[in-house]
Amino acid sequence: MKKSEATRLNILQKAFELIYAKGYQTTSVDEIIATTQVTKGAFYYHFKTKDEMGLAIINELLKNNFKSTFIEPLENTENPLESIYQLMYGILVENDLLKVEYGCPTANFTQEMAPWHLDFTKALNELAGQWENAMITCIENGKKTGTVKQNVNAKEIAVFVMSGYWGVRNLGKLENSKSVYIIYLKGLKTYFKSLE
Repeated sequence: MKKSEATRLNILQKAFELIYAKGYQTTSVDEIIATTQVTKGAFYYHFKTKDEMGLAIINELLKNNFKSTFIEPLENTENPLESIYQLMYGILVENDLLKVEYGCPTANFTQEMAPWHLDFTKALNELAGQWENAMITCIENGKKTGTVKQNVNAKEIAVFVMSGYWGVRNLGKLENSKSVYIIYLKGLKTYFKSLE
């Protein structure tokens, strides 16, 4: 990796950490510069604006992580409902990168930026759409193999799971505890049993 690429990646990673902990709106470019120890000129060489950097965080950091964490575990699975449940358990209980006190980075970006910035809305909607489509495909495959009831609506399940995830991340943030995650997961397991 070239020095310029490494500097850019360092800015994105350090900025993400700050934004995840403090929020996008309240994190200043000066704080990002101080944390990354690059010059103001170097920052603006890589990003014309803070929003350009924010979009790069979504499109270059979050997208790759999102794919490996939220999409790939649902591909080519024999038991879709169990795979979705294990995915949710893993990202809520076992994932060390997603902190309970900070919530979900994608949901945080959505709450802060989607209402005000069309490019953020588009990028975040693309991530959500990829996850929704991965779940729909997974569930439809389960209907074909008989592990999911034929009469279920795959899109309804996907939207239910996603909205539950984002909601429980916010509850966890409010309570600063994973205990609410366990309650959600128990309810999700019961719901999934009714779909088999």
